[in-house]
Amino acid sequence: MGKLIDGVFRQVDSMSWLNLVLHMPREQADAFGDALMELGAISINVEDAAEGTAAEKPIFGEPGASAGLWDSCKLTALFLPDLDPAAIAREAASVLEFELPLLTVETLNDVDWVQQNRDQFQPIKISKRVWIVPTWHNAPDSAAINISLDPGAAFGTGSHPTTRLCLQWLEATFESLQKSLQQPPKKISMLDYGTGSGILAIAAMKLGAHHAAGVDIDSQAIEAARYNAQQNGVAIEFSTTHSTLDYVADITVANILANPLKVLAPLLASHTQIGGQIALAGILDHQADEIIAIYKPWFELDVWQRAEGWSCIAGIRLA
Repeated sequence: MGKLIDGVFRQVDSMSWLNLVLHMPREQADAFGDALMELGAISINVEDAAEGTAAEKPIFGEPGASAGLWDSCKLTALFLPDLDPAAIAREAASVLEFELPLLTVETLNDVDWVQQNRDQFQPIKISKRVWIVPTWHNAPDSAAINISLDPGAAFGTGSHPTTRLCLQWLEATFESLQKSLQQPPKKISMLDYGTGSGILAIAAMKLGAHHAAGVDIDSQAIEAARYNAQQNGVAIEFSTTHSTLDYVADITVANILANPLKVLAPLLASHTQIGGQIALAGILDHQADEIIAIYKPWFELDVWQRAEGWSCIAGIRLA
């Protein structure tokens, strides 16, 4: 339920947080958000005003590139209950000399945020053999290769197409290696560069790797990855990029983004065995040819598979 207060429609209930929601053109969104923060907003969130419609436009940002904003933006500002968000919006518009945009003020419903976050992550079937199962769920298929996962603050839940592509590539690669290996079986090592939650290194161990290492720039990701490895009963060597990595792998996977991958080409080559295999992901379809060209001095690569606008590039380390 709601009512009109001071010309603004407000949702009224017993909650203590207030959301101010405004729609405005791209040229005003950043400045208006900054002004609201100066005037008491706790947080600012900017989204595509056309989200959920046929006009929705995805924007992918990465280090070294400016993603920009949508032509029409939905700006949401969070306020404490003793403030008047509508009055603050009017003040911000006056200071910036902008026309006051259409706005609403809503109360923020009290929810169990931990449970709500968990509800977003359900078991994910990656392939016929591999499932990603959040630690708070039972495995839907006990006979499958089940990766128990608690992502915490780290990237890599299996829900993003780049992660799924890497997992599917790992499964196909290990199946191929195991069919071609002579007895006694070769000990396969794997490097997960940009490990995030540790999901790819964990998958490699469960698929048959003898040893795996994971590297990430974020120390919190390393903590999450170590926890996840422990939950899955696998031993993996995790470290941050601040440490010296003395490791050369038979299989290297880097699921990051295109710009970092460009810089990392010689480094990843140095950590991949001659004749070893590599998979690169976090690459938009239109970026694939450029990445392949940059890695050409060290690797023979091609697009392995595509999904939802993303490409997984894979190939062999050259002599």
